[in-house]
Amino acid sequence: MFNRENLMRKSLMRMTLRQLQVFRAVCENRSYSRAAEEMALTQPAVSLQVRQLEELIGQPLFEYVGKVLYLTPAAEALMRAERDIFGRLESLDMQLSDLQGSLQGQLSLAIESSAKYFVPHLFAAFRKVYPEVSLQLTVLNHGLIVKRLGVSRDDLLIMSMVPPGLDLEFLPFLNNPIVAVAPPDHPLAARDSLSLKDLTGWPLLVRETGSGTRLACETFCHQKRAHFSQRLEMGSTEAQYEGVIAGLGLAMLPRHAVRRALECHSLVELPVAELPLIHSWCVVHPRDKRLSPVAQAFFQFIRDQRKAINALAARFAAEPSGKPADRPAQPDRGNR
Repeated sequence: MFNRENLMRKSLMRMTLRQLQVFRAVCENRSYSRAAEEMALTQPAVSLQVRQLEELIGQPLFEYVGKVLYLTPAAEALMRAERDIFGRLESLDMQLSDLQGSLQGQLSLAIESSAKYFVPHLFAAFRKVYPEVSLQLTVLNHGLIVKRLGVSRDDLLIMSMVPPGLDLEFLPFLNNPIVAVAPPDHPLAARDSLSLKDLTGWPLLVRETGSGTRLACETFCHQKRAHFSQRLEMGSTEAQYEGVIAGLGLAMLPRHAVRRALECHSLVELPVAELPLIHSWCVVHPRDKRLSPVAQAFFQFIRDQRKAINALAARFAAEPSGKPADRPAQPDRGNR
């Protein structure tokens, strides 16, 4: 048994980083040809690298069912090891840069789609402090963001409504006010005050299933017993407010997402007594995840600069004149 384990260790030591990079490309693309295109290689070269890896491991890595490429259990195990290896190398690179007196590297950030209006400004403020840090930004809906928590593909995630039951480290840092909007010529736009139930006589434009804003609004309306009989599903926040402008119905949207439309009066915020609905934006990572120096610096920046961040984001949540101030945000799962 000892000799067999020793032989296995020696074979694994012959793996190269290039082979692991090719393997990762095949896993992510589920295709040899697309992996070859991404890696600027020929398809036979990709096949050769994978075959050499399989010989070192002693097990197949991929199998076809029909025309679909699936990962074997050995490939799943290798993929976890590959992420750890490259994560450690990236961390080493950042630590070496830090020792030289400057923080360098890339921040991999996944965010909910309605956060895309303020996150670039947040990163710009961070980059003024750390100018040599680059950004890889992935924008997804809430449902897909939650799924990514389990695969550890990102340094950090920014989301509202942090899911319960997961071992997560999270920091609430910014209010996310959701308001009701209508076109300026809508009959409700002339009213001085409204209740949520006053809106239910008109169609409501909602996001796709999996959207965090949709989930928050549906839960809130159910609690308030405000039932909309007509709903039109839109695939993005932009489609929602363009639909409202076109007269298709009303919508409940993050105020910072429609700031410009409110400023130019193509939309108006309705004076609904129960609104705005307030949730907190949170920066999140799995508790057992080892953060790179760049991710640690970004998390610490948000922790230390929350007051400045809220001042920076104030323009995205500017109150219409005469509106009462937002209620203080209540973190969805409590403060850290």
